[in-house]
Amino acid sequence: MSERFATLSLERQVAAPLETLWAAWTAPAARAVWAPPSPSVTVEFVEADTRVGGREVSLCKVEGHPDTRCEAGWLVLQPGVFSVNTEVISSEGVTQSAALVTAEFSGGDDKCRIVLTVQLASLAENMEDGYRQGFGAGLDNLAGVAERTMLLQRVIKAPRDIVWGAWFNPETLPQWWGPDGFSCRTQRIDLRQGGEWVFDMIGPDGTVYPNHHLYGDVKQGERIGYALLWGENGPKHADAWVTFEDVGEDEEGATKVTLGMVFSTSAEFQEARGFGAVELGLQTLGKLERFVGAP
Repeated sequence: MSERFATLSLERQVAAPLETLWAAWTAPAARAVWAPPSPSVTVEFVEADTRVGGREVSLCKVEGHPDTRCEAGWLVLQPGVFSVNTEVISSEGVTQSAALVTAEFSGGDDKCRIVLTVQLASLAENMEDGYRQGFGAGLDNLAGVAERTMLLQRVIKAPRDIVWGAWFNPETLPQWWGPDGFSCRTQRIDLRQGGEWVFDMIGPDGTVYPNHHLYGDVKQGERIGYALLWGENGPKHADAWVTFEDVGEDEEGATKVTLGMVFSTSAEFQEARGFGAVELGLQTLGKLERFVGAP
């Protein structure tokens, strides 16, 4: 085999539900967390459309070096089973490599596995070692992200535009956000890509919990990606996303809402689970459902 061509195979066992691993693999907000192969690298997502025929464009940045551009195209997406995408790497307008990436998933509710096959064509030089190291580090990061990701879902019997409108509207979002018995007190709210929401959540006993959401990714009617900070400009405790999908064939429409959160550390994830964050998050989605008047 020519040194310019190689087939790589990598595998990881992940201590997380299969559905969560799939979400971490495909959700742009989660991909942005695990994509950098090392702390010296930052990855900026320019475009992300995770559906068959969609593409993803990101810039890999290392201080003192030209940006590396990665363009991926999704060919197959079978949730929790299989994905296939192309990947083209370039720098300063010169293509360096092209690859076909196949990911296979298996497992259950407690642990799962991802097997990655990369068919690589190196156009600039032999890049096999770099690909192996980069994908290996990425899979290690992916496993860590999946193991500290919380995934909440609810099907709401209301059209997607109605559910989206209740969420991404500065007038309505504070009216329903938060678990049962909680209310919101807003200081600033600017719901757009690059915008923010600075607010206090007030518990049933009057305890005040300062919050700051920073919106980094908004695709109208489909998804929102944002960072959760402890108070205004405070430390980040999670990267989150919410997606809205049409489900069913009912003429009145129904919407599957998925809320994902990648906690900054495993300790924060375990602490959140310990104080009932799953139940509290589901209560929040329940309040959204009642707000839009779903039966």
